[in-house]
Amino acid sequence: MKSKILNGIYFLILLIMSAAFLFPVFIVLINSFKLKFSISQTPFLLPNSETFVGLENYTEGINNTGFFSAFLWSLFITVFSVAIIVIFTSMTAWYITRVRSFLNSLLYYALVFSMIVPFQMVMFTMSKTANVLRLDNPIGIIFIYLGFGAGLSVFIFTGFIKNVPITIEEAATIDGCNTLQVFWIVVFPVLKPTAITVAILNTMWIWNDYLLPYLVIGNDYKTIPIAVQYLKGGYGSVDMGALMAMLVLSILPVVIFYLSSQKYIIKGVASGAVKG
Repeated sequence: MKSKILNGIYFLILLIMSAAFLFPVFIVLINSFKLKFSISQTPFLLPNSETFVGLENYTEGINNTGFFSAFLWSLFITVFSVAIIVIFTSMTAWYITRVRSFLNSLLYYALVFSMIVPFQMVMFTMSKTANVLRLDNPIGIIFIYLGFGAGLSVFIFTGFIKNVPITIEEAATIDGCNTLQVFWIVVFPVLKPTAITVAILNTMWIWNDYLLPYLVIGNDYKTIPIAVQYLKGGYGSVDMGALMAMLVLSILPVVIFYLSSQKYIIKGVASGAVKG
């Protein structure tokens, strides 16, 4: 009986927390179908016959921001950045874990240390370096994201790989596999839950990132966060209806990706956060 009561209390707490997190998303969704003036006056009310505008905010926002172009640039940068981060950091973590040396330990702690360095401390020197090295384009920014995302990704992968028995790798070596074959055929499939976790975390970060694309590639290749800012007019005026509509369209791909992969994220984080 006591256990049932505790479970009920826990369920109620989690239900309240879920509602608290989903409420802002719900507000943005309902306001995306309302007149821009009614959003400021009655932001928490559902649209009615007087305030409902259908898809007008969506069409206006798409036309004013060049949304489809920004969507394609965001998709290109996010997909290739996440793919490179997952591939390179998983290989780095495997090498650091299996080959014990002072240099590898130093590399690991340097990557972990990079997680606590605020981006604001390095953003000006980073943008200047990116310009000098000609990385201020959609392809170059992918490698910049690799540098910023390597710390957390290597940390998660390393924690998981420490739990993978080395005997399966030795068995593959005895069967004639070389180093790359051992990693891709034996190790990487075992890393699937962690790889999906790393992909989710980096996708949410890169897709929603505003500051780094703004500093590196600017207005030449507008991503969605940069394009949305163009809904802000002179003297601080903002087209709230179009803004709400664009926010809905911008978060929709990430929400779909997260829901389709969420079963792996807890398992991957728990496995990759072991002490060692």
